[in-house]
Formats: sequence, structure tokens, C-alpha cells
Amino acid sequence: MSTVETVRGPVDTAELGPTLMHEHVFVLSTEHVQNYGAGDWWDEEERVADAVRQLKAVRDRGIRTLVDPTVWGLGRYIPRVRRVAEQVDGLNVIAATGLYSFHELPHQYANRGPGLLIDSDVDPMAEDFVRDLTRGIGDTGVRAAFLKCVVEADGLVPGVERIARAVAHAHRETGAPITVHTNARRETGRLAADFFAKEGVDLTKVVIGHAGDSNDLGYLTELADRGVLLGMDRFGLDGYNGTEDRISTILALAERGYADRMVLSHDAACFIDYFGRPEERAEALQRFAPNWHFNHISDDVLPALRERGLGEDAIRTMMVDNPRRYFGGEGA
Repeated sequence: MSTVETVRGPVDTAELGPTLMHEHVFVLSTEHVQNYGAGDWWDEEERVADAVRQLKAVRDRGIRTLVDPTVWGLGRYIPRVRRVAEQVDGLNVIAATGLYSFHELPHQYANRGPGLLIDSDVDPMAEDFVRDLTRGIGDTGVRAAFLKCVVEADGLVPGVERIARAVAHAHRETGAPITVHTNARRETGRLAADFFAKEGVDLTKVVIGHAGDSNDLGYLTELADRGVLLGMDRFGLDGYNGTEDRISTILALAERGYADRMVLSHDAACFIDYFGRPEERAEALQRFAPNWHFNHISDDVLPALRERGLGEDAIRTMMVDNPRRYFGGEGA
């Protein structure tokens, strides 16, 4: 039996079921919330209750696992996520470790590490990632199950490269899989795959996040042929790529035999503080991304794929078998 850690403890990978592979329960800046939200637009109990409502709706559509790559830089706070998860029976939430930065390191790591002001044999960032995976996050007892980093438009600038190297170290030490945020327009998935291959990472355990923002079949099949999983994971964010184009690209890849190299998701959140107050967020999303929510794939995308001829075996491969294999379970 192969197991994977979730916010509520380990589960058999065979029980993961239909999985959304890149979603967030909360994306928040702790300093933003504490200094400007508390006593104004942030109500802890209201936001937790709203998240429970949203995740129950996900579960009721047959989704059984939500993979949450919220790490340092996106506001990971496991006690709040666990409060939500404990109220949604029948839905697994899987937590991540890693660091989300497009450029610079946090000051807390910048001067610590091999050859730096505070010298050490091992990068303390890598040690922290391994601790999250093997001992637990903070004092919560919740263990992360995968790693997250970024290779954005500016590529492997020094801070980003050091984070990615720490992620690779933690992968080699623990076997934990990796999700990397990439920029499809700049095709930085290539940089990520090249880097991780040189670092001795098993590329079959890497998701190239946001690959689905591209419709370039040459770029996508090149990545898939290297063994990585393609994150077709921003459904509803039409500013990056419209739903119809995303669907057509998935169909084209599946027709070429790549259903076993794709995972699906939205990159949505129960609440994200990038858009101001809750009412401002709701108004902005209704205008610019009305389908950017957890249920778009279940309600709209999967029916459209079926209508256009994609078989149930391929859908199960993307939604069930690929996530299970990524987390260490056997494929179908």
C-alpha cells in the first residue's frame, strides 16, 4: 500500500480519487491581513465558513482530493487550512512545502548557507523543506507531501536558482514530487526541466505548472516526452488562455497519446487577498474571470471534453491515475 500525507493525516493513494492538482484554500499575506484586514475586511470565522462551503461544493461534484501548493510567499498557514479540512468530510487536502518567489530570496535565507555570511554545510532552506516533509509544518503535526517553486519570465535568476536547488535537494532526500510554477509564454518549463534533470530529479515526479496557458503543441509534447506532467491547471483564467483553446489543446494532446502526461485544475482559491476587500474581489472576478472557481472543470470542462469525443478512460487517466502516480501510487 502506498500512502500520501494530507492535512488530516495519511491516506492510501488508491483513495485519492478524482483530483484537482493545483488549487489554493487561501492565498494571503499574513502582514497584509494582520495590519490592514483585521478589524476591517478580514473576518476569520466568516472566511473559514465560506471556505468550508466552497469545498463542500467541490466534494459534492465528485472531487475527492484538492492539492494545495500554497507555500511561503503565498501565505501558507496550516492551522486555518486544517480547520477548513476538518469540516469537509470526504475531501482530502494535500499541503506543500517550498518557496514562491519570482526573483529574490527572503532575507531570512539570503545570508545563510554554504559559503555565505553564516556558513553551513547544507542550505538551511533545503533543511526546512525536508523538515516539513518528514517531521511536519511548524507545530501542527501536518506533513507536506510535495514541493513547490517558481521559474517565471526572468528565468533562473540567482535567488530562483537557489530555491530550485533546495527543492531538488529535498526531492532527492525524501522522494517528494515537485510542482513548478512556469511562464508558458516564455516557455520556462524548458528551463525548469533542464535544471531539475541536471540536479538528479526524477522528471516523472515533476508537474510543469501552468503549461496549459500554452497551445503550442510542439512545446507541450517536447516537455511531455521528457516525462514531466503538464499542468493544464488554470481553467477559468481566460486572460492567460481561453477555455475553448485549453479544451482543444487537451483534446489534441490526448489524441496524440499524451493523456497520461496531463493533470487538470484551476489555480483558484477560496479567498485571495490580491483583489482587496471580499466584495471588491467578487466584483472583479465576476467581470474579468467569472469561471475562475473550483467547479468550472466539473460543471463545464469535463462535459465539453466528453461532448467533443474524449473517452472516460482518458478522463480518468488525467483526473485519477496521473495524480495517484505522482504521489507514489501505481497507475491504472
